[in-house]
Amino acid sequence: MTGLTRSSADLDERRRRILYRCWHRGIREMDLMLGQFAEREIANFSDEELDALEHVMREEDQDLISWINGSKPIPEHMQTPMFMRICETRPEFDPVTTESLSAQ
Repeated sequence: MTGLTRSSADLDERRRRILYRCWHRGIREMDLMLGQFAEREIANFSDEELDALEHVMREEDQDLISWINGSKPIPEHMQTPMFMRICETRPEFDPVTTESLSAQ
C-alpha cells in the first residue's frame, strides 16, 4: 500500500485533518505506519483516542520509528494504550546490522 485508499468524505473535519497528517509525516515509513493505522481505525476513535493519537503524532519521526521497530526502548511517556496499538500493527522490520550490510 502506498497511499490513502479510504475516502475521508464521511469523516468530520478533525478526523480528516488527522488522517491527512498521518499520511504526510515527511518520512515514508512513518506515512505508511501511521497512515495505514489511522485509515483502519480513525472512523471509530473516540475524542479521547483522537487526543491520544495526536499526542503520538507530536513526536519526531525518527524517534517513533526507533521505538516501533524496537531499536530503542519505548520511553515511559509513550507507553500508552494508543502507542501500543500502533506498535502491535506495525509491519515486520528486518534489523539492519553490519553483518547484513557486508553480505550485500
